[in-house]
Amino acid sequence: MNIISPEILQELYKNQKEEKLFGKWITLEHILPLFKKHKDAFSIHKIGVSEEGRAIFTFKIGSGKKKVLLWSQMHGNESTGTRALFDLFNCFTAYNSDEIKTILEECTLLFIPILNPDGAQNYTRVNANKVDLNRDAVDRVAKESILLRKVLEDFHPSFCFNLHDQRTIFNVEGTQNPATISFLAPSEEETRALTKGRIETMNVIVAMNAMLQQLIPNFVGRYTDEFYPTATGDNFQKLGYNTILIESGHYPEDYQREKTKEYTFYSILQGLHHIAISDTFIDYEAYFTIPNNDKKFLDIIHKYKNGSIEGYQYIDEIVDNRLVSKLEKVPNNDVIGKTGHYEIVFESKNI
Repeated sequence: MNIISPEILQELYKNQKEEKLFGKWITLEHILPLFKKHKDAFSIHKIGVSEEGRAIFTFKIGSGKKKVLLWSQMHGNESTGTRALFDLFNCFTAYNSDEIKTILEECTLLFIPILNPDGAQNYTRVNANKVDLNRDAVDRVAKESILLRKVLEDFHPSFCFNLHDQRTIFNVEGTQNPATISFLAPSEEETRALTKGRIETMNVIVAMNAMLQQLIPNFVGRYTDEFYPTATGDNFQKLGYNTILIESGHYPEDYQREKTKEYTFYSILQGLHHIAISDTFIDYEAYFTIPNNDKKFLDIIHKYKNGSIEGYQYIDEIVDNRLVSKLEKVPNNDVIGKTGHYEIVFESKNI
């Protein structure tokens, strides 16, 4: 298995990181000014509008036979993948490495940077009509879901990348490490059978995990493959479109997800390169060596000398046009057995 060296990945990221996108609140207004520098390298098209009339765009590049569709922010408050894509766009526009050239020669890539621009604006998981697009693959009541399905069927990709963020509660099973990146090869039905499509999806994930283990060993998890009948990945997989789910999570002391974005960028680039250079996608067994996600973390735990404990989670919301993180106390029973990303010891509750 051909893994891109960490040195090459880190050099690409250092030189091509998109400095104009920072923080977790990324909206259509943030990315529109960046279109200009990519208009010559990419074919950029408005493919429709959201429920509130915001534009939804695709970026297309490459000339190869292997088609790959990638989308981000179907949950509006999950923007790490979007920022990683614009780092990747800089690499493709610069066209400055053998790895990038190989991808563009062997693949045709189609990106939807923000599928849910209303949710992005409001910093919500759902769209403007309170529809979770990731549970709307069957009914397709949302304009955004209809657009995604049309793009899928018109483009007919061999692989899809479904980019999400996951909460800070997740750790890598058997460790005290946060699940900085988690992968999933979605199931096609309730038995979770190893179909040809799932095996091919797992094969790409194995390559991405092998690369990450050189950079962040034991910080990579495997998201649950429970079958969700209305979920996007499960249905796309069932339709024959191999769908790789990447969940960008927490890295120690990285609440802005800058380090996580870097590892998301590496994962996507490695995945695309593996697809570009591979003729078969049959080796999958190592997928099951990736530890499961577990839920052992809280953001902050207060410990008192009398033995009592209190746990808190950050809740993000928009206040006066700014993203604000507020601490919310969790029920005491939910603190038992948990670890805090930050733990503070007090003499008593009066302090």
